[in-house]
Amino acid sequence: IDMSKISVVGLGYVGLPLALLISKKGHEVVGIDLDQRKVTKINNRQDPLDDDYVANNIADTALKASINPQFIAESDIAIICVPTPIKKGGHPDLTILKNAVTLVGKHLKKDSLVVIESTINPGVCDGIIIPILEAVSNLQINKDFWVSHCPERINPGDHKWTVENIPRVIGSSTTEGLHRTRLFYESIINAPITSMATLKEAEAVKIVENSFRDINIAFVNELAMSFTKLGINIKNVINGASTKPFGFLPHYPGVGVGGHCIPVDPYYLIEYARGYGFEHEFMNLARNINNHMPEFTAGRLIEGLHEADLSIEGALVTVLGLSYKPNVADDRESPSYKLIAILKAKGAKIEIYDPYFPAKSTAASLKTAISNKQAVIVATCHNEFLDLPKQLSTKVLIDGMNMFTKKDFSQSGIIYKGLGT
Repeated sequence: IDMSKISVVGLGYVGLPLALLISKKGHEVVGIDLDQRKVTKINNRQDPLDDDYVANNIADTALKASINPQFIAESDIAIICVPTPIKKGGHPDLTILKNAVTLVGKHLKKDSLVVIESTINPGVCDGIIIPILEAVSNLQINKDFWVSHCPERINPGDHKWTVENIPRVIGSSTTEGLHRTRLFYESIINAPITSMATLKEAEAVKIVENSFRDINIAFVNELAMSFTKLGINIKNVINGASTKPFGFLPHYPGVGVGGHCIPVDPYYLIEYARGYGFEHEFMNLARNINNHMPEFTAGRLIEGLHEADLSIEGALVTVLGLSYKPNVADDRESPSYKLIAILKAKGAKIEIYDPYFPAKSTAASLKTAISNKQAVIVATCHNEFLDLPKQLSTKVLIDGMNMFTKKDFSQSGIIYKGLGT
């Protein structure tokens, strides 16, 4: 089985680390992306994503990047790693994926393998991707080419679990396709590769993983809202429950749920099941709870300002953090943006600071951001914010990630409010 030439379509947070790994393992790989700026940076051995794995591996890679899809015609394997966002209202948007599949189909060579790493709901490979590929290429599935799904698993900023060692699952259109896919992933990844019985099962794996996270986060977010009224410290309770060595997995509340996966993937299963006459009430409820957290955080600010005899109208408020998780330059689906919009609608005057997004920050430094403000909201747990108890002189601090404790500010007289603390 020839798998010496690989093309990766989409060079974002999933595709670029994967392409670098494939090259590192000795395959000849070309990355295809429509963004000429990104392509130029990669070919100049510059990190276009501000990603640790990319930064550590791009300097000496043999990876070539191009906007020319013609390279796909030479590839034994074409891997599609493009975004699958949601539209307003939670409806899946497969436009980018369909365009990428069409592009691959136009250049698909006989006896090649197409792997979808993009997150999709069950049935997309069979019902959408394979028909497009057959129609555009004039080739026949399982005779002239194979389609497999290996749902991406990547955790930006995680130095322990990277694209090199996270276990993966695969599903394919036939046993031959599954065999080829397994051989390929075993050649690049130092971790178990688990075969699923069908494409639909492989598609469902990623949706279930992230829905599990979303539901558990929604549970603790609801507890945070409840415990705020009950006077119970949720962080202490979760830490106490975590001492049980079985049957409990800690999750923690926050301003909301961000990233490209957890706030997006549940909608794919919700929408798919709805088409078959089933309504996922539990998953819908979890999404509604998590989507409400920016509003709840804004409410905590209003409470804190009221205690300081201040009004939200005209208040000078700094929001610290645009990233959806600590210490990464990734603001996809970040709840910070919804929080900022809510605060502005309520009349607050907002300053924004995130060291990973200087162009989107209205303040040039942390010191500037927190100076002469009436309130500060911590929306992301960046390491740069760890010394806030020593630096802050505002009236109110809203700790949207429970990064600190009330005791940290007891000497300063600052009104401290966390989420459920």
